[in-house]
Amino acid sequence: MDEVSVTQQYYIATRYSPADDLTRVLKYGKMFAVFDRHGDIGFSGRGEEGIFFQGTRFLSELVVHVWGARPLLLSSTIQADNLLFTADLANVDLLRDDEVKVPRDTVHLLRSKFLWQGVCYEEIKIVNYGLSPLVIPMRIDVGADYADIFEVRGTRRERRGHRLDDEIQKDGMVLGYEGLDHITRRTRVQCHPAPKRISGSELHFEASLDPRESAVFHVAISTSATPGPEFRSISHSSAMAAANAEIKAASANLCLITSSNNRFNDWIKRSAADVEMMTIGNPEANYPYAGVPWFSTIFGRDGIITALEMLWISPWIAKGVLQFLASTQALESQPSVEAEPGKILHEMRKGEMANLGEVPFGRYYGSIDSTPLFVMLAAAYYERTGDLGFLKHLWPNIEMALEWMNRYGDIDGDGLIEYTRHSTRGLIQQGWKDSNDSVFHSDGSLAEPPIALCEVQGYVYAAKMAAARLSSILGLAEKSSALEAEAERVRVKFEDEFWCQDLSTYAFALDGQKRPCRVRASNPGHCLFTQIASPERARLVAQTLLCARWDRLKFATIRFPITTGRCGRTTMPSSRKVLPIMDSKNWPDIFCWACSTSAARSIYAACPNSSAVWIAARVKAQRYIRLRALPNPGPQPPLSSLCRHVWVSLSKLRISELFSMSPTCRLAFHSFRSRNFS
Repeated sequence: MDEVSVTQQYYIATRYSPADDLTRVLKYGKMFAVFDRHGDIGFSGRGEEGIFFQGTRFLSELVVHVWGARPLLLSSTIQADNLLFTADLANVDLLRDDEVKVPRDTVHLLRSKFLWQGVCYEEIKIVNYGLSPLVIPMRIDVGADYADIFEVRGTRRERRGHRLDDEIQKDGMVLGYEGLDHITRRTRVQCHPAPKRISGSELHFEASLDPRESAVFHVAISTSATPGPEFRSISHSSAMAAANAEIKAASANLCLITSSNNRFNDWIKRSAADVEMMTIGNPEANYPYAGVPWFSTIFGRDGIITALEMLWISPWIAKGVLQFLASTQALESQPSVEAEPGKILHEMRKGEMANLGEVPFGRYYGSIDSTPLFVMLAAAYYERTGDLGFLKHLWPNIEMALEWMNRYGDIDGDGLIEYTRHSTRGLIQQGWKDSNDSVFHSDGSLAEPPIALCEVQGYVYAAKMAAARLSSILGLAEKSSALEAEAERVRVKFEDEFWCQDLSTYAFALDGQKRPCRVRASNPGHCLFTQIASPERARLVAQTLLCARWDRLKFATIRFPITTGRCGRTTMPSSRKVLPIMDSKNWPDIFCWACSTSAARSIYAACPNSSAVWIAARVKAQRYIRLRALPNPGPQPPLSSLCRHVWVSLSKLRISELFSMSPTCRLAFHSFRSRNFS
């Protein structure tokens, strides 16, 4: 790929025009896979297909041919619980001397595959539906480039490790790569029955089938990174049974939610399955990853928000997130990774480039909001479970987070939390809109750091109020009073500095000169959720964002599907002079926002009659976006951020508010399995 000049940091390049606009995604723990609809791995789309493990692509080619040609696609899908991919395929016309010897659709192929414990298991069933016996040759092309996830995204490297010679075995082959980080990564392709012959990177099979007869082939693709465990795989049937049992056990812990609306039910089932997929198999217990393909790893902000939204039905997710983030809380200053004592993790990766420090994301702390959100989640978890023992265990980490806000978060001592990067390779923008051009003034000029985001002040206010409640519970009355006083100072400062009367909303941010970014955006909605906004101004913000004035404000109304692997939609005014509308963080979709983190409870507070309307609108919008979207060059959901948008509309509304809706939206809670949180 040629180097390109782009303004976006860690740009995700698009190298090929896709032949098919859909891909299929599987994930289990540290492994995920992106296939085309045939179930193949090739070079279509943006080159993101492959089997990935710990931030490296261990298989970059896996293509099935029958009689030397790719089969015809009949259909493909992923099972509702996200476990199993299946594809129905058929042969193309087999020509000899311009005569059709075997008509198309004579031979049927059923491909199915799933991931479990670091192995991709595949079954290929071939059936002869012809009237005469056939000898059917099948070839599987395999290859591995061992590209780091950031290379796949488009980052160029000056040096790479070297590929090892392929090891041909009786039942398959082993591919290998020795990285510059001195880790040897290997991929084993194991077949049953064994291939008839192996030539280069091609596995050749043959099936002699009478009419209506079938043959079954199993392929297991396992990964190994030394130092670390060697290849591990079991029989296909045993792995399938174990994977099904694990999913059923995870599903049994969830509350069963149903309504009289089938589309709503499908929406909820899909969301539950997506959250489970992002969590099952992860070595970090009960910690959902951020999304596939590009963000299939630990993210602090994403994990916290998912935990908050799932808290009412799955509080153990919150406990898992809190435990892991507390264990990785920064203890010392490291400018190269934006670490400061008490700061909460932004993301963590284990690929070759991260191991070598070519990208700073091995353990990276460049997030301005993860730390106050951590304190908010700790309080919400205690209020949900009453787990006093865990609160006492976590309290030192909460105190460190509070100290970070006061000592390091407030860069210039003005009482507001700001950010500026301390490394040339770190993220320029460190809020949830982290595209490097996402914070700007109304004339299109970019805001200069240090930058104080409006929603972050709300998080800090809510965190200090939450910590004050926890202090009181722990018998620390003086500390509780001090924290309440600190929170009030933040609230007063916020109201004085951020309110824009003529816009009927809060400024998006303050730049380094304390000039407000007078831009209407969805960010002030978070200030309703955290209750830092005064009731009078909260109503104006809600009306500005969601009510009849919306159309007159001329926000851009383009809807565009997922291309970067996360489903973040944000709202930006079309009047902005320089609007990177194709940037995912600036895609406007008011329906998605209406069910985003800040919205549901604050909408109800500011516009009491709107809750049922917006849930119904979001359900309808999901159908509209799925059916009427523009061409999609990237992977389809499931994606955890999509789950977060879905779940939050329920998690932020009180149960009584849900039951006050129309019968179509009423929920019946059939079962809930109690858990011991002590």
